[in-house]
Amino acid sequence: MPADGAVRDDGVVSEVDKEVNAAARPPVRMRMLVVIAATVLALDVATKVAVVHFIEPGNPVEVIGDFVTLKLIRNPGAAFSMATGMTWLLTLVAIAVVVGVIRIGRTLRSPWWALGLGLVLGGALGNLIDRLFRAPGPLQGHVVDFVSVGWWPVFNVADSGIVCGAILLVVLTLFGLNPDGTRGQADEQVESDSSAGKES
Repeated sequence: MPADGAVRDDGVVSEVDKEVNAAARPPVRMRMLVVIAATVLALDVATKVAVVHFIEPGNPVEVIGDFVTLKLIRNPGAAFSMATGMTWLLTLVAIAVVVGVIRIGRTLRSPWWALGLGLVLGGALGNLIDRLFRAPGPLQGHVVDFVSVGWWPVFNVADSGIVCGAILLVVLTLFGLNPDGTRGQADEQVESDSSAGKES
């Protein structure tokens, strides 16, 4: 009879082995993802409310001379004022992104992926709220942008979250770190080649 945690001769993993493997795996990071997304969303909504209340269109507020200013812009396009004629399509894309991130989050075990996806989710929700509830109407609402830095297009907190999160996710993918905390096949192949070289 096989010891606890062993694999039987017929290849069936025992219940004890399954429990041991489950306990050894990193915890699901859904809560971390939600906290990060909620933080980004809260900052985005709060700053937009403040900007709409205190800054008049056409009257920018200088923060660092005329290089960094706060100016109220109603943006019908994507992040950094791109694709201004596709508001309704961008709204549908944002909804798809939110659904996709939530689905991935249910099995997420990497804290770095939780950080990246949380930034993207919070940013997507922030701009999605504008598109759903601001003028001129649902699915076509204009996003409030207000941060102007030099020649860079005017943006907001949500845009920053989306871009920073996306960059982090690309880096994680390039380094072979999967959402479940495991390493990709590329890293496994490198380790295998390294082990083979040592044995020879």
